[in-house]
Amino acid sequence: MSTVLEQLKQFPFLSGIDTAELEALAGMLSQGHFEAGTDIITEGETGVDMYLLTEGTVDIIKKTIFGDSYVCATLDSSKHCVFGEMALIDSDLRSATVRAKTACDVLKIDKDSFDRYLDMHPRTGIVLLKLISINLVRNLREENTNLELVYQALIDEIENS
Repeated sequence: MSTVLEQLKQFPFLSGIDTAELEALAGMLSQGHFEAGTDIITEGETGVDMYLLTEGTVDIIKKTIFGDSYVCATLDSSKHCVFGEMALIDSDLRSATVRAKTACDVLKIDKDSFDRYLDMHPRTGIVLLKLISINLVRNLREENTNLELVYQALIDEIENS
């Protein structure tokens, strides 16, 4: 089994952080394991943790306004995915459920630990916050594109009725 530090070095978004700073971050992470079918994050609950997927596959699940669930994305550990990162910024309600599709291993950091890390390592903290922001902006842009497609499909449906 690889060490937490070795696992962190596999995440491309952390590649610009030196080993000493990564070691400090590794000391604030906890490891978790989730069996297939287990909800790691539940939509609507208060978020306090960010997860780094080190093994396995998860589904990102949203609910419609009618309460129906649908998978909007699938993340695989081979892509070194991160989820739940918004919780480190605002501790608001979770915007989606993340369910283990296969058995999953994760590294987890909670908001209080992350805030302590930022206080103790401000230069690296700025880099991490920028990387998290880039990830959030990328996701937002992707959702904007999805909304445009749905809007256009709705307009087409109305015009063809």
